[in-house]
Amino acid sequence: MDGFDSNEGIIVIAATNRPDILDSALLRPGRFDRRIVVNMPDVKGREEILKVHTRKIPLDQDVDLKVIARSTPGFSGADLANLVNEAALIAARKGQDKVTMADMEYAKDKVLMGVERRSMIISDEEKKCTAVHEAGHALVAALIPEADPIHKVTIIPRGLALGVTQQLPLDDRYTYSKDYLEAQLSVLLAGRVAEQLFLNKITTGAASDFEKATEIARKMVCQWGMSDLGPLTFGERDDLIFLGRELAAHRNFSERTAELIDEEVKKIISRNYHRAEELLKKNRRKLIRLAKALLEKEVLDSDEIAQIVGRIKKPKPTIIFPGEKRISPQPTLATTIAKERTSNSGPEESNQEQS
Repeated sequence: MDGFDSNEGIIVIAATNRPDILDSALLRPGRFDRRIVVNMPDVKGREEILKVHTRKIPLDQDVDLKVIARSTPGFSGADLANLVNEAALIAARKGQDKVTMADMEYAKDKVLMGVERRSMIISDEEKKCTAVHEAGHALVAALIPEADPIHKVTIIPRGLALGVTQQLPLDDRYTYSKDYLEAQLSVLLAGRVAEQLFLNKITTGAASDFEKATEIARKMVCQWGMSDLGPLTFGERDDLIFLGRELAAHRNFSERTAELIDEEVKKIISRNYHRAEELLKKNRRKLIRLAKALLEKEVLDSDEIAQIVGRIKKPKPTIIFPGEKRISPQPTLATTIAKERTSNSGPEESNQEQS
């Protein structure tokens, strides 16, 4: 690697998860001349990985690997292998000869949300509070078009949570818009709003929601320039080598700017809190029906939620650049003939047509 020996025909390959902390001497020309970035697999990649891991596993006819691949964004190859192994174990415990789609779905929920803890004893009051909390998340996520669609809601304890609302994006996301981030904030804050509106009390169940919401809002202000402070970044972060964690942040702004940052973060949180509050007040009956259905069934999928809430049609984005005029579609021959008939027909003919 030092370049003194003439070793022709030898290729040196190295891998790292932290290219940002590599010594610059390693990256000089003549040593590692090419970088290959291995990202998380996309939908097609996940499907092909699932095919590899299920090659020696007997699958039932109802197993659709495309559906599993589409509903596992962000999964690595190891996550997908774990999913397949869990599904095979579940099928073996049931004494089945083949792995079914239900086994795959159960294994996916286990990998995503944690292991079910049905043995955990929960009082009826806590179960009711959890149902209202999760119903608030699910309802606001269903009502805001920019939010990711709901995949499943459960009040069965999983991992460290008493209930889980799982959202799955329709496509893999690589960048996030401000509307999408604010929609996520409204969904995160909707659990506490539902507790206040419908139970007239607040609990500690929203602690992780507040932590995630505050982190998103602070990044919007300090890193992504999505606030009234303008397109600026605040704070210099130092990463400790070999630990891979951000342990120190240097302030490169004044005390006055720090106060403004805190005010902007609070403004973003408050705006989306009131947004969730208005949505839940207008849809009280839907939330009550959703909470009752959760208490009865404990688990609701996207179709069951859509029956209670109603399907919200997600808008399809249209890309129009500044200064570009929206071109209206050209009328077809059928629409032109219909317009001519309507304009040429008198009032008597139009009345006859209506009758």
